[in-house]
Amino acid sequence: MELTPAPVSKLIDEFSRLPGIGPKSASRLTFYLLRRPAEQAQGLASAVTELHQKITFCSECFNITEVNPCFICRHDNRDKSVLCVVEEPLDVMAIERTHDYHGLYHVLHGVIAPIEGTGPEDLKIAELIDRVNKNDALREIIVATNPNLEGEATAMYIARQLTGHQVKVTRLARGLPVGGDLEYADEITLSRALSGRSEL
Repeated sequence: MELTPAPVSKLIDEFSRLPGIGPKSASRLTFYLLRRPAEQAQGLASAVTELHQKITFCSECFNITEVNPCFICRHDNRDKSVLCVVEEPLDVMAIERTHDYHGLYHVLHGVIAPIEGTGPEDLKIAELIDRVNKNDALREIIVATNPNLEGEATAMYIARQLTGHQVKVTRLARGLPVGGDLEYADEITLSRALSGRSEL
């Protein structure tokens, strides 16, 4: 006999699939929503549905957007000679909070991680090389992958792929802690890392 009603079990299972949410946290979230007014649960369901209906990836930088190309790629005041390569859309948000970077972005959607079965072909690296080949105005590529093993390997791979191109490839300065994630860095640390970047 099933003690937990099917809709409750289903929501617990769905929450458990989210990163950082274990079975106990998933159960707490489910029972929290069960105690809240129906409008709150409907608001959550609506937000999740809209996420997939209204959000797409920019065809130029692969950041998340409601319009294509995204606001940053369309903005006339951005410095089109500099391109910052990041792992995830969250990293774009983190760098934009510094108000120190005014160039364009390229979102890889991950890093090279052989243990997890992620190779260069699974990322937006080919699209990056294509962008560099098509944009004569580009003078610098800032590789802003996270300062961990996978981020370093990805940065070195990108630098090798860009060898021979007429573009300077730099890496964020070591103001970022090794093993840390860009999205958790404060604005001052990120600003210093941007201003102290070094050539790869």
